[in-house]
Amino acid sequence: MEWMAWTWPTAIFFMIIAATLIIFTILAIKFPETPRMGVLRMETTRGDRLFITLLGSAFINLAWLGLDGGPQWGALIASFFYAVVVFRWV
Repeated sequence: MEWMAWTWPTAIFFMIIAATLIIFTILAIKFPETPRMGVLRMETTRGDRLFITLLGSAFINLAWLGLDGGPQWGALIASFFYAVVVFRWV
């Protein structure tokens, strides 16, 4: 199958996502969390905030590709700050 470019950066990306999910699962087992109310006015847990962060980061990267077309490093930095905001205030 040559329709998809499986490169080392792609593999590293999926390994990081898998490691993040494993770490969050271990954290949920060792340190159960009670949901908290954020700026969205709904209760969220660590897993909810991780999902919101991953989904938002995907949209940030797609918008970056569609609007700017420059190096993806800028989208990575924007996604990092977005993640900090989500985990702090959402």
